[in-house]
Amino acid sequence: MRIDKYLWCVRMYKTRSIATEACKKGHIKMDDKNVKASKEVYGNELIRVRKNQINYKIQVLDIPPNRVSAKLADLYKKDLTPKEELEKTSLLKFAKDHYRKKGTGRPTKKDRRDIDDYYESPTDDN
Repeated sequence: MRIDKYLWCVRMYKTRSIATEACKKGHIKMDDKNVKASKEVYGNELIRVRKNQINYKIQVLDIPPNRVSAKLADLYKKDLTPKEELEKTSLLKFAKDHYRKKGTGRPTKKDRRDIDDYYESPTDDN
């Protein structure tokens, strides 16, 4: 089975075209080498997937006959991703609402000036 089809079948990607695009961009690696979307996948191979700024490590257990449900996806893959990689998602959430609370809308003119004043470095004109 092609690697893009496998990643789509085990629900790593929502569509097969997104999986193909990830292969073209170099987000999918086998044996530390970028792979094309047409690369054949067999059992007990290790795949590294870079998705949403997280490096997933997946071991192929078996080849599914077609796309499987989310509950059955673990029968065909084994997630070997370290916990440190998965904890990055919580850090990314904190980085996004760094200075504005969610739901407060666009910054006002006063907020914009305060942000600009904060980022300007203090200078001594005297």
